[in-house]
This record gives sequence, structure tokens and C-alpha cells, in this order.
Amino acid sequence: MIETLIAPFTHAFMLEAMGVGAVVAAACALLSCFVVLKGWSLLGDAVSHAVLPGVVIASALGAPLAAGAFLAGMACALGAGFVQTHSRVKEDAALGVVFTGMFAAGLVLLAFLTTDAHVTHILFGNILGIERDDMIQALLAGGLVLLALALQGRDLLLWAFDATHAGGIGLPVRWLRLLFLALLSGAVVAGVQAVGVILVVALLITPGCIGYLLADRFGRMAGIAVASAVAANLLGIMASYHLNASPAGCIVVVLSLFFAVALVAAPSHGLLAARRKAAL
Repeated sequence: MIETLIAPFTHAFMLEAMGVGAVVAAACALLSCFVVLKGWSLLGDAVSHAVLPGVVIASALGAPLAAGAFLAGMACALGAGFVQTHSRVKEDAALGVVFTGMFAAGLVLLAFLTTDAHVTHILFGNILGIERDDMIQALLAGGLVLLALALQGRDLLLWAFDATHAGGIGLPVRWLRLLFLALLSGAVVAGVQAVGVILVVALLITPGCIGYLLADRFGRMAGIAVASAVAANLLGIMASYHLNASPAGCIVVVLSLFFAVALVAAPSHGLLAARRKAAL
């Protein structure tokens, strides 16, 4: 039994996948706390899908995929903001229009451009077969996101809770918004190679929801979010090894199970706690 459990740790590619996945999971989990607090879950979904045309064009040009993904993600977020500002269309609808259009454009470009990018790997990730260059890009992107959050986390937190107050005390609100969009795009860049542009949405939303259910203070919320995401990465990769299943799928299934447990059993905000309060 013990030999079966430790078998994944005897392979170098498994250890590399766990290491890269942990960095990506931590970066996405911290950002997910801001996404949940701001009510920007659709933004995370939009940016993750909108990177597809950037990845396809970068691959066709022989440029780094990370650069194409980052530029496409920023274009989606800024484009949706432009539509919202200069029309009657609201933010959620603008995001829906822009990201679906960009995602569809990426699928069309795949038919016309000569590219080494495999659509399955782009959509669903290939963490167990990640190449050295892609691994470096993912670690660099995830590390830069974590560093930026460590340096600007307090300002971003105040902006997330009350942008009006943040502007009133002299914080550069527009720059903080742009920084957050850049960090979100950077996290998606890191996640593309690990779990793909579709399932990275789960890492940008679910950990923050778990932390939000289990904690009332941001610091504890962030800690729970990171712990749940990193644990789901480890357990999911191990499960994929034993079940011969998709690593990305296993990671997100484990993360979803964590959320289900938190939803039911959270001490103050879970379903059981709500029933106890109603019975009193």
C-alpha cells in the first residue's frame, strides 16, 4: 500500500509536475481571493478563454506562447472595459461578447495558421509532459505574480474592498486596476501549460470561494485558498497517476470536492451551520 502511494514520487516528471503545479496553484489561489471579493468571476473566465488566439499567433510566429497569451488576456480585459465605458452595454455582457469572440477567433486561426500548438494541450493542459521552456515560463509567470502580490498586496486589497476610499487617500486606482488585470493575465499564462485555458478558471475562482466560506479575515482566507489549491494539485496529480486520467481534470475534481465539504461543513457559513441557526 505504501509503495503504491509513493510510486508517483519516484518519477522525475511527476515531481516536476507537482512543483510547477504548486506555483501555478498558489498564484491563482491568491488572485482568486480578489476575484471573489470583487465579484469578478466572469473576468477570470473571460481572460482564460481569450488567451487562445494569442497562443495560436505566437506559436505560428515562433514567439514565446507566454507573450501571446499575456497580450491576448490584457486585450480582452481592456477591450471589455472600453466597450463598457463607451456604450450602454454593461460589464458582464461586454466581457461575454469580447471573450467569446476572441476564443472563437482562436479556433478559426488554428485552421489557417501553421502552428505547433496542439489544441488539446492548449485547452486542457499537459502538465505531465510539460517541456523545459514551458516549465520555465510557467514558473517565471507564477513567481512574478506572487512577488507582485507580496509587494502591492495591501494596496490591491484596499482597492478590492473600497476603490472609492482607495482613491480618496491617494492610491492610484487606475494603475491598481491595470496591475490586477496584468497579474490575472500572468496567472492565466502560468496556468495554460499546467491545466489549460478552460480548467484554469477553476483555479481562479474555487480556492477563493473555499477561503470565503471558511474565514472572515482576508489573511486567513488567502491562506486557506492557497492551501486548498496546492493540496488539490498534489492529490489530483497523484490520482491521475493511479487512475490513468487527465491530471487537470483530477486536480479540479479534488478542488471541487474541497469546495463541497466547505459548503456543507463550514463552521459559520456552511449549510449545516445555517440549519442550526434556523433551528434556534
